[in-house]
Amino acid sequence: MTDVAPPSDRTRVRRLADRGRYDAATVHAILDEAYLAHVGVVVDGEPRVLPMAFGRDGDVLYLHGAVGNALLRGADAAEVCVTVTHLDGLVLARSAFHHSMNYRSVVVLGRAEKVTDPDEKRRALDAIVDHVQPGRAADSRPTDDAELRSTLVVRLPLAEASAKVRTGPPIDEERDLDLPHWAGVVPLRLVAGEPEQDALQLDRPELAALPAPAITRPNAPAPPN
Repeated sequence: MTDVAPPSDRTRVRRLADRGRYDAATVHAILDEAYLAHVGVVVDGEPRVLPMAFGRDGDVLYLHGAVGNALLRGADAAEVCVTVTHLDGLVLARSAFHHSMNYRSVVVLGRAEKVTDPDEKRRALDAIVDHVQPGRAADSRPTDDAELRSTLVVRLPLAEASAKVRTGPPIDEERDLDLPHWAGVVPLRLVAGEPEQDALQLDRPELAALPAPAITRPNAPAPPN
């Protein structure tokens, strides 16, 4: 993806076009902050959408599942749609009509492809694990050959992607500004709790003493409203 990727006819934001973003930095940042993506593909003539973990390596998005995963099998060499959304705030307006939400979202469209090269497949799975928790792939047992064979991985280029972002207060009609209804934004963000160690480690002192990983990503401040 170039620094500023021109939108395609499919990814161009038409409704409230000024909220559209097409630069790689914005698209990548929104993807990298998300834990789940919703993946849509047509399987046996019917549309299906499922939430999935994912990973990004440069300009490529990786998805994985069991080799029997019907959605991913259907995605191989097929057109897919991947979406990610962060809900940053509830926008409460003076009028019912102008209630809204502050959000950051990305839509990726393209033709997915099954990953068959074992080295790329391992890199993709490491990217997915590191997306869940940075550095975790190096701090866990590597995927063995049997696990690799039982896992289906598909790649999706980020060549056709767009973001849409809303920030700020409610946008009310001037005639409503004096109405006696509270108006403003209720900020929302994902926050991690305290890590809870597996009970099977607690009876073994050498394992119970292992430090918990530093969980920082979901605690990052939300964008200003």
